[in-house]
Amino acid sequence: MTKPSRRLVIVVRADPVICGHATEARGLAEVALGRGFDDVRILSWPVAALQAAGLPLKPLEAILPYSEGITVERPDPVGDYRVIDGRFLHGLTGRLFELFTDGVPTVCMSMYLSPHTNAVVDALRAVRSAGLDAQVTTIAEAVGSDITNVVRTCIAEGRFGAAATLFTTYLSNDKCVAVSEYTREVILEEAQKVDLACGTRFADEIASRVQISYPAIDASQYTDLDDADVDAALAARGLERDGYVLFLSRVAAAKGADDLIEAYRASQSASTHRLVIAGTGPALAEVRALAAGDERILFLSDVGDEEKPLLMRGCAAYALPSKPRPEFVETFGIALVEKMLAGGGPVITTRTGGIPEAVGDNAIEIEPEDRAGLARAIDAALDMSEAEREAAADRARAYAMRFDRANIFDKLFADLMRSEQPAAIG
Repeated sequence: MTKPSRRLVIVVRADPVICGHATEARGLAEVALGRGFDDVRILSWPVAALQAAGLPLKPLEAILPYSEGITVERPDPVGDYRVIDGRFLHGLTGRLFELFTDGVPTVCMSMYLSPHTNAVVDALRAVRSAGLDAQVTTIAEAVGSDITNVVRTCIAEGRFGAAATLFTTYLSNDKCVAVSEYTREVILEEAQKVDLACGTRFADEIASRVQISYPAIDASQYTDLDDADVDAALAARGLERDGYVLFLSRVAAAKGADDLIEAYRASQSASTHRLVIAGTGPALAEVRALAAGDERILFLSDVGDEEKPLLMRGCAAYALPSKPRPEFVETFGIALVEKMLAGGGPVITTRTGGIPEAVGDNAIEIEPEDRAGLARAIDAALDMSEAEREAAADRARAYAMRFDRANIFDKLFADLMRSEQPAAIG
C-alpha cells in the first residue's frame, strides 16, 4: 500500500452530533482532498459515548457519507470503569500518537479546546518525551463554548487555574484561530481577567497571535436544490411551500425557541402559517410542553442532512431568536448562513454575539427576548412581496458565499500550503 504524502487530521465532535463544527470539520475535510492532502482523517468519539453524554444527535441513517479518502475514526476507550472520564480521552490521545509517529507529514486541527486540543497537545508531548520525530503542524480553533462554558465559569467560581491551563493549551499550538471576531474579543477579555488574577501574560500573546477563521460551509449543499425535491420533502411532512415559519437548530435555552412559540401565537400570521420546530436538544421537552395542544406547531426531531436544506428553501421565514445566556452565547450562527445559502423566505434573528458577522445586513433583526418585536417581525416577513423576497434572498446568498468551505480552507491553510511540508516538532 502506498504511503500517504501528506495528512490532515481534524479532532472534533463529528457527526452524528448536531453541531455546526461537525459540519465545519466535514467541509474542511472535503476540500483538503483537492488541496494536496491524500490522507484525511476525522477523529471523534464512539457513537455510544455520544449517546450516553446526552448530546443532540441526528438520525444515524440520515447522515450523508463522506467522500472516498476521508476516514472517520472513533478510538475505543482505554481502561475499565475505574478510569472515569479519561478512558475515551486516553484512547483518542493514543491514536493521535500513532498517527503523529508513522512518518507522514501531518497538519492536525482541533475544534473545541476542551478536550480536543488537550488530546493533541498531550499526544505531541508524549512524542517528544519518547524522543521520536514527528512532522506535525497544529491548528487550534477556539469556539464560543470554550470561553462561555469553561473559562467564564472558572473565573466566576474563582477557579483560575483551570482557566489558565486552557489558555496554555490553546497557545501551545502552531496556529491559533477563533470562529469569529466576536469570539476573539471575548477570548481576549477573559484572558485579561486571568492575567490580573494570576500574573500571567496570556492577553498579549492572544492579541498578537489569534486569527479569525469563520466556519467552513458546503455552499453547494444549499444552493444546488431541485424544486421537485423541495416539494416532495414538504409533502412528506404535510407542509406546503411558503406555508410555515421554520426554526431549525439545536433546541437549547439560548436559541430562543420558547420566545418564538409565544411570538408566533401573538402574530397575525398564526392564522395563515404553521410553525415548525426542527431539531433536538436539552430544552426540547420544555419547549414541547410550552406548545402542548397547539396543532399549528409541528415538531421534527429526525431531520437529516439531505432534508435540512429542503426545509430551509421551502419556508416562508426562518427564525433563530438567539439570546445570550451564562452557559452559551451565539458566537457565529452557522445555521443562519446555511439558510441564506438555501434561499426561500427571509431570516429573522438578533444581534447577539457573532450573529452580525454571519448575516451582515441580510436579516430582520429584533432585540433578544423581545417577543412582541418578534411577532411583528414574523408578520413583516410574511407581508413581503414576491419581488422583495427574491431580491432579499439573492443578496443574502451572495453575502453567505464568503463562508463557502473552499474560501475558508484556502485562507486558513494559505501559509501552510506555501511550504511543501509542515514544520517538524520534536
